[in-house]
Amino acid sequence: MTDTSEHSRAEGLSTPPPQCPASKLGLGPGPGGRTRLYGPEAEADPYGLYERLREEHGSVAPVLLSGDLPAWLVLGYRENLDVTRTPSRFSRDPRLWTETREGRVPPDHPLLPVVTWQPMMSFVDGEQHERWRGAVNDSIARFDRRGIRRHVTQCANQLVDRFCATGHADLVHQFAEHLPMMAMTQLLGMPEEYSPQLVNAARDMLRGTETAIASNEFVQETLRKLVARKHAQPGADFTTWLLEHPAGLTDDEVQQHLRLVLIAAFETTANLIANTLKMVLTDVRFQASLAGGHMTLPDAVEQVLWDEPPFLTVLGRWAAQDTELAGKQIKAGDALVLGLAAGNVDTVVRPDLDAPIHGNRAHLAFSGGAHECPGQDVGRAIASTGIDALLLRLPDLALAVEESELYYRSSLLSRHLIELPVKFTAHEPTPLELTVGAPSADQPSEVVQPMAPAVPSGQAPKNRTSWWKSLRNLFRRR
Repeated sequence: MTDTSEHSRAEGLSTPPPQCPASKLGLGPGPGGRTRLYGPEAEADPYGLYERLREEHGSVAPVLLSGDLPAWLVLGYRENLDVTRTPSRFSRDPRLWTETREGRVPPDHPLLPVVTWQPMMSFVDGEQHERWRGAVNDSIARFDRRGIRRHVTQCANQLVDRFCATGHADLVHQFAEHLPMMAMTQLLGMPEEYSPQLVNAARDMLRGTETAIASNEFVQETLRKLVARKHAQPGADFTTWLLEHPAGLTDDEVQQHLRLVLIAAFETTANLIANTLKMVLTDVRFQASLAGGHMTLPDAVEQVLWDEPPFLTVLGRWAAQDTELAGKQIKAGDALVLGLAAGNVDTVVRPDLDAPIHGNRAHLAFSGGAHECPGQDVGRAIASTGIDALLLRLPDLALAVEESELYYRSSLLSRHLIELPVKFTAHEPTPLELTVGAPSADQPSEVVQPMAPAVPSGQAPKNRTSWWKSLRNLFRRR
């Protein structure tokens, strides 16, 4: 690792929780006594900040977004579900936001890419939401699950081939960040060469940097060209299926939903892969459960989704009327931030945070209610298949630094590992014939069938996966 503590503070990096008490971070109140959710101090220890706010305010806390715009952070598990399940009180339409209507959100505000109303399902409720959501759900259901896994395995092997001869790698930049975008560009029907540029643009947008608006425009222009191309050259891909859906989406509506799916799938899956791999290599609870045969791949993934959800928060609810939430008086037009990470560690639902959770999918990682993430099973498939392929190729994988040397970068929305340095026995790349068999972006699979149903909550699959067997062998050798 090359990060010094001074460099880390400047870049808003942090180590995993638990960390230093929030009281030592210098988190002073902003205007109106509200706590800022942005800036180096808040980004250094988001989990510590959530707990301090919970102690001071309970399940709902008054906070400030970038530019000192007021909002409410929902910290309680039950309160998060209440907000997501009652659209009559808490709407997804950002045009209700008082700060926007009264002209206090400047045109260059870094959060504009995620709060500007666009014609897509995440910004509407009711019949319009059902129409757009139905088109997305139907199109996702047409994916061939086996075809996805074949393609992800091929992509994972291609990535491993790039570094396997060196004996060392950074699994964030060389694997976790690239695999989801490689998979999603194929599923959307895009040329694979777009993948690296889209990774950079997506990260920049979600961090809310000064260039977030420009990055958003790059993504939008890329997708505009994709929609135009699919009109002329339709295929067995998500873009074509949206264009052809009976709901009759316009080109702009298709484009906006492609952006939504692409960005959400990238961020959640990249973080899920990185955090799961970190747990595999460092978490004592996991190693003990694995050694005893008590944890499987689905268990490991769900544990990560509870402990370190890919999105810390989601800015996306606005009060449709004056209302009350956890004793706080919420005014019509107020913004609410869903505290997914905070809700997941609420002692109301998890009285013992150290106890492992086996197969329980009741977490908030994919939000809840009618707007719950529609592509979560695709993300799980990409993550589990990619990890499977990686560990089969690198069975003696080990962390190359001390766990205390792992750093995170946090923003309002997400928190992700900066690096995950590993070492392993170097070997030559896999022969080509072992990595082929998945359709390319130009020749997607024509086999279209509904995805297999998810494993019910609390139930493990009947057969152990090769991933599980590889990990058991890995820990037996240690």
